[in-house]
Amino acid sequence: MTEQPRRRRFTRAPRILTRTGEQLAVRRIRWLLVIYGLVLLLVLGQLVNIQVVQADDYADRSVRQRERVIELPATRGRIYDRDGDVLATSIEGATIYADPRGFRPSETADGTPVPAAADPVEVANELAPLLGRDVDDVLERLQRDAHFVYLGRQLDHEVGQQIQALGYPGIGVLAEPKRVYPGGGLAAQVLGFTGIDGDGLQGLEAQYDTILRGRPGALFLERAPGGLDIAPGVRELTPSQVGTDLVLPLDRDIQHAAEMAAAGAVERFDARSATVIAMEVATGEILAMASTPGFDPNRRVSGDEDAWRNRAITDVFEPGSTQKAFTVAAALEEGLVTPTTPFEVRDRIRVHSSTFTDSHPHPDSTWTVSEIIERSSNVGTIQIAQELGEQRLEAYLRGFGLGRTTGLGFPAESPGLLMPHEDWWGTSLPTISIGHGVAVTLLQLASGYTTLANDGSAITPSMVRGTVGSDGRLSPSPRSTSQRVVSRDTATQMQQMLIDAVSGDAGTGALAAVPGYSVGGKTGTARKPDPAGGYSDRYVASFAGFAPAHDPQIVVAVMVDEPYPIWGGVVAAPVFAEVMEAALIARRVPPDGASPTLAEALERARDLAREREEAEAGAADEDPLGIPVDDPASPPAGDPAEG
Repeated sequence: MTEQPRRRRFTRAPRILTRTGEQLAVRRIRWLLVIYGLVLLLVLGQLVNIQVVQADDYADRSVRQRERVIELPATRGRIYDRDGDVLATSIEGATIYADPRGFRPSETADGTPVPAAADPVEVANELAPLLGRDVDDVLERLQRDAHFVYLGRQLDHEVGQQIQALGYPGIGVLAEPKRVYPGGGLAAQVLGFTGIDGDGLQGLEAQYDTILRGRPGALFLERAPGGLDIAPGVRELTPSQVGTDLVLPLDRDIQHAAEMAAAGAVERFDARSATVIAMEVATGEILAMASTPGFDPNRRVSGDEDAWRNRAITDVFEPGSTQKAFTVAAALEEGLVTPTTPFEVRDRIRVHSSTFTDSHPHPDSTWTVSEIIERSSNVGTIQIAQELGEQRLEAYLRGFGLGRTTGLGFPAESPGLLMPHEDWWGTSLPTISIGHGVAVTLLQLASGYTTLANDGSAITPSMVRGTVGSDGRLSPSPRSTSQRVVSRDTATQMQQMLIDAVSGDAGTGALAAVPGYSVGGKTGTARKPDPAGGYSDRYVASFAGFAPAHDPQIVVAVMVDEPYPIWGGVVAAPVFAEVMEAALIARRVPPDGASPTLAEALERARDLAREREEAEAGAADEDPLGIPVDDPASPPAGDPAEG
């Protein structure tokens, strides 16, 4: 019997194992696909977020990282005097800047290290002497967490060239306008000065800043993370526009003479300060405006701040007897008096609760109005003011420019002080009529005398003749406005009385005489109010006048603060004469009548110089050299409430 072959027995275990492996593999693949899908979704989501949702933000970040915009200051307009001489201009200076990122290690977006462009300590040691700074200061700037820092502004052009030649990466040099004043301290308080960014800070530089400054430009460039310029990168330049030029009516020669005369008065009379103004009668143009002490705007230092202000416009003082001309002119205009109207004048007068006196005791006298002005009589002027009354006196004083700004528009101009007559008290009328209890700027005083010299028409002072644009043409400023204050007849009568105040036998302004010219004017000596109350033992000496007296061309006003001796006729009148003579010569004003010979002119000049020297030497006396003086103690001393 044949044996049957055995059937092979198969188990399902291997098949089960195979399916399990396949399932695991499939599962892994599926999970990987899910993970890859999630990653892909995250990447796509991030791309959408970057490219769509936050595209603008990232674009801005990119721009900020590589692009720089450097403002380029405009070249400021020049300032000229009336003859075209440059008083203020801008030259090319050097501004040094740095990108502090270039002086510290960094890395690119892919992690590639970027070494520092240079050792900041080495760079600081090299640059500090050239910049005029301490090494520590320069090093601190180079180590700041910033993209742009200034290392030096408005340095000399040569310094910029030296630094550029060093070739340090991350250090740049820009050409930046630097303001300079070729005349140094000449008319410094008038011109003012600019700040480090080219903005006008004082004087005309501030007043006309908007037209002088021009329009700044910009430099747009791209830089790598290390601070180096990207050569093929974007580089755009928007040029700056030059500012408009100013032309002033200042006369350089007269301004220099005024500053020298003011400085001489401060030195000779040990004064605190002195201020001088010269104006052209017909136009109101200011030919000179000088204040001492002064300063050099090219080299401003800490502690000069008091010298920066233009005292002729910002500071006020009691005008004293110089104001008597306005009081008398008002009475003339109202027809209350004439130059020959007589008054019985005692040496003192009691008004309300106070007694007012003349400069020296004198017997009861009959003086005309003209003699009252010539002798600078307080009592006589008060009697005239009593005829006029409070309301009319105030109105005329305001007409002459007191109690309000002049319209010049100069920064910080003071309106002075003149109370409404409704607020006056018992002694206000006599006090104010002789120039106390009222405060003026020297410009207001000069403007008032210009009104008298201009045949009774007030004219707005002018400090700018015109502007010069890019076409090089002068655009004249609008003509100064005028307004009649008193009639021509009144002004003519007042001019003659002021001539007598200088050349008359009893005139207080003898030292204001100018060889070859007739001069009209008035002295003033006033006590200074004490801030604590009452009047102090300090004085202000002043003089205001015009020449040639019979055809006035120029007005000069002088104020000397706290001189010794105190008299306006001794202190301020000689300053007036010195400046007026220089102004008449500079403006080519012919002398009165026939011209004197050279010998006569020299002899007259020597006589006047001798008189001034003798007056200064003997000025401590009550009545120096017999020269009549105006009274500084007109208001009741120690009683400020009485005016």
